[in-house]
Amino acid sequence: MEPIKTLRSRTAVIPSSNIDTDQIIPARFLTTTTREGLGKNLFADWRYDAQGAPKPDFLLNRPEAQGCQILVAGRNLGCGSSREHAPWALLDYGFRAVVSTEIADIFRNNSLKNGLLPVVVDEGTSRWLLENPGAEVSIDLESTTLTLPTGARVPFPIEAFSRYCLLNGTDELGFLLGRMDSIKAYEQRV
Repeated sequence: MEPIKTLRSRTAVIPSSNIDTDQIIPARFLTTTTREGLGKNLFADWRYDAQGAPKPDFLLNRPEAQGCQILVAGRNLGCGSSREHAPWALLDYGFRAVVSTEIADIFRNNSLKNGLLPVVVDEGTSRWLLENPGAEVSIDLESTTLTLPTGARVPFPIEAFSRYCLLNGTDELGFLLGRMDSIKAYEQRV
């Protein structure tokens, strides 16, 4: 995983609420066990017509969304099934963080374990972000704050261990493997 300390990016905004994991990456694309290539199928049913051509009115098909690393969505992002492919698809597309007032628990946990930063903000901040698509914001994981172009600094919650892993670009297994010498020393003592 790539470490995350700070992100500065324009936002891509999908104002819909209750975006479930099947909308993020439809089940027919879950036949792979690798992460690469899933980004092209991100939001496939919203992004492409029945013949597979891009729908010009969908956000990710418009030029202003290109290069955005922060996705802002309505309430209850990532509800539905527990597919790990949803954060994989978002990451493969190029997103590093998702922002909403509510992020489903399983999706949030899968995101944290795979290097996608889920940021939960208050209603007022969410409303501002939804009303100002393309705004350049900054997310500082070290201070756990999101900074708006207005200068407003908004704190967001994150568990200490998940924060540590994201800051250091490691997952749970990598964390344990990094302590192998201590583990072996302990095993020899007991």
